[in-house]
Amino acid sequence: MRLRSALAALMCCASFATIASAEGFLRAEGKQIVDGAGRAVILRGMGLGGWMLQEGYMLQMGEVGRGQQHVIRGKIAELIGEEKTARFYEAWLDNHTTKADIDYMAAQGFNSVRLPMHYDLLTLPADQEPKSGADTWHEDGFKRIDDLLAWSKANGLYLILDLHAAPGGQGNDLPIADRDPSKPSLWDSPENRRKTVAIWRKLAERYKDEPGIGAYDIINEPNWDFEGDGGGHGCKEEKNAPLRSLMMEITAAIREVDKRHMVIIEGNCWGNNYKGVMPPWDDNLAVSFHKYWNVNDRASIEPLLKLRDEHKVPLWLGESGENSNVWFRDSIALVEGEGIGWAYWPLKKIGFNQPLEIRSNPDYAKVVAYLTSKGPKPTAAEAERGLMKLADDLKFENNIAHPDVIDAMIRLPHADETRPFKAHTIGRTGGTIQAVDYDLGPIGQAYFDIDAANYHVSTGKERTLWNNGRAYRNDGVDVAVAADGAPYVSDFKPDEWMRYTLQADAAGTYDVELKVMTKAAGGVAVSVNQGTASVAAVPAGGAWRTVNAQAVRLQKGSNALVLRSVDCDCAIASVRLTPARR
Repeated sequence: MRLRSALAALMCCASFATIASAEGFLRAEGKQIVDGAGRAVILRGMGLGGWMLQEGYMLQMGEVGRGQQHVIRGKIAELIGEEKTARFYEAWLDNHTTKADIDYMAAQGFNSVRLPMHYDLLTLPADQEPKSGADTWHEDGFKRIDDLLAWSKANGLYLILDLHAAPGGQGNDLPIADRDPSKPSLWDSPENRRKTVAIWRKLAERYKDEPGIGAYDIINEPNWDFEGDGGGHGCKEEKNAPLRSLMMEITAAIREVDKRHMVIIEGNCWGNNYKGVMPPWDDNLAVSFHKYWNVNDRASIEPLLKLRDEHKVPLWLGESGENSNVWFRDSIALVEGEGIGWAYWPLKKIGFNQPLEIRSNPDYAKVVAYLTSKGPKPTAAEAERGLMKLADDLKFENNIAHPDVIDAMIRLPHADETRPFKAHTIGRTGGTIQAVDYDLGPIGQAYFDIDAANYHVSTGKERTLWNNGRAYRNDGVDVAVAADGAPYVSDFKPDEWMRYTLQADAAGTYDVELKVMTKAAGGVAVSVNQGTASVAAVPAGGAWRTVNAQAVRLQKGSNALVLRSVDCDCAIASVRLTPARR
């Protein structure tokens, strides 16, 4: 869906945000986050992952090194040279996030945005400073934050600053901090820690009087073994003394110049291990946790709820996502039911399971194939063309909007009714409905699919691909893309179904044609307004064909049509309804 039409179609969703605009400084008050008027705030936001810090998987390059930005940048420079690489990265920063993106977020009902920052946009690495112990500041990086703040304030959104990549890197999950394991980490280097504290003091000095800054999220996802054996990621640490000490030092530096902004802390083990980190050391402090790929029941967040109750501090789900619409809806309903706000990840990337999708292109695909050892080396011209086309397609107006993802995040945690995904009108000469355009709504009401979400952290099983085709929509319904670019429902298995809301210009009997494909014979049932289903027989074969079901009766106005797989593992592209011949 093109973005201008998506924007208009989803304006309705903005009403579901309890706090629609920023008013005064956010602060921690007991177990709640409140605004300047003392009203409880449920933060609903997205993280701008991939903008100031690239992670390889967002570029389809998770296999290049271990997905760190500096490794990917070096490989690109080998293809097109350093000067053109610098031009690509400048275009990336210019185009990835603009005012149009923040306008869009506000229109959909979000009230906050989390900015993952790479320290090297703000200052030099410690080993590159001309003078040891000094800090060289990059005004351009701070100016980009200023611009984002202005766009956020214009829309009434709170901006939360997140140090995503600290000097040296804060963990053994290398891509999230762009860490080079051949150099001292944050924890191995007193100078890296000093520089981290200096960054936060500098930020606090700059933004101390800005109520549009919602909070300082001071270290993203620490994951480091200080004493025990936690698999390298600090999940079994019992004391976490270096982490607590550094966060206290950062907070003290902030408070020297800024008494008002809320500080957000994250535990070890990607923000979830708070052993030894508490009790809180500041009276305006919130606790962030991150939640990925586990079940969405109260037990999954019980340790954090106990921490909140024991220490009387607010919780914030500072990062989550990378899952299906079912998972989004259930996880957001879970945390909001406990009065906890959230920031999901990310707003955009190459891929289908977030609000905005960045398009790839054939020349960029050649770059990816080569750098991941899956294809020949592209020419320098091909590589440059593909990379600069990608940079241009970062722009909001060139993104693909996923209204189903927005619906799952903003509306469905609070409402169960289905809504049309697209307007389907059956005129007096009939009409064709694309199978992929089934209704928006919860599983079991708008559609049913056997695989609905990825719960591998809880189940211990392999990651589940809920949408095997990884295209067009983010439900369990499998959607593939044909050679001509047209999406269709694939892997339509027995007992799976999809619902479509139709508007008929006239009551009457309509013939039904289905465009289907299957290797083994089966059937697809068609029913209207919960009436008796008729089954279209689908013969075996590996090519698209048109089959007929028995005619159906439509009433004038709104109708609900359901397609259900009956003993058929098939693909379906469309259903056409035409007035029955007399």
